[in-house]
Amino acid sequence: MTSRPPRPAPAGSPFDDRRTSRAIGAMATAFVVGGVATWYALGAARTAQAQPAGPADGAPLMRAPLQVVGPVDLHRYAGLWHEQARLPNRFQKQCAGPVSAEYVPQPDGTIQVRNRCVRADGNFDEAIGSARVVPVAGQPGAGRLQVRFAPAWMGWLPLVWGDYWILKLDRDYQVALVGTPDREYLWVLSRAPRLEDDALQAELDYARSLGFDTDKVVLTGR
Repeated sequence: MTSRPPRPAPAGSPFDDRRTSRAIGAMATAFVVGGVATWYALGAARTAQAQPAGPADGAPLMRAPLQVVGPVDLHRYAGLWHEQARLPNRFQKQCAGPVSAEYVPQPDGTIQVRNRCVRADGNFDEAIGSARVVPVAGQPGAGRLQVRFAPAWMGWLPLVWGDYWILKLDRDYQVALVGTPDREYLWVLSRAPRLEDDALQAELDYARSLGFDTDKVVLTGR
């Protein structure tokens, strides 16, 4: 049987009749919804790739925002601290021996920061900077600070300030755990030149529970 050729549309009849309009509308809706879903999926993939890897042993990594200690008495916190451990970073790459940090409150409310370390050749490296308090809503005296080592005239640039969050601090202000909210930087500080191994491990265990990759920690002067 020979099929009949399709009947041509009458001259002047509109192409977008009701059925065609509904089909085009459905296709357009599907395209928009699909495009939005794809955009969100790509965004989620980028975010997942941007997240730093968790601890090497596969322990679940806490992704909740980090909480800081508060209130912190900065006058008690001031003085000399000895670094016990740190996550590797480029600005301490030359440090091969003891590392210290001294904090001195200034009349304008800022804190002078003096970092010092021993290089492999036995000489000292020293950097002097400034720290300022970052207010936290609903938490007066929170241990959230920013530090810069760039010249003072560059202080208006946000990029020259680095986060310095006090994540753990004992009541006697003898041991402190300091890190950054992105979990890339971490320091264990103590008033004593050398912290007992058990006490140091307790700080590192707590840091791990917060999501820091303590498998990469460098022990200072050990």
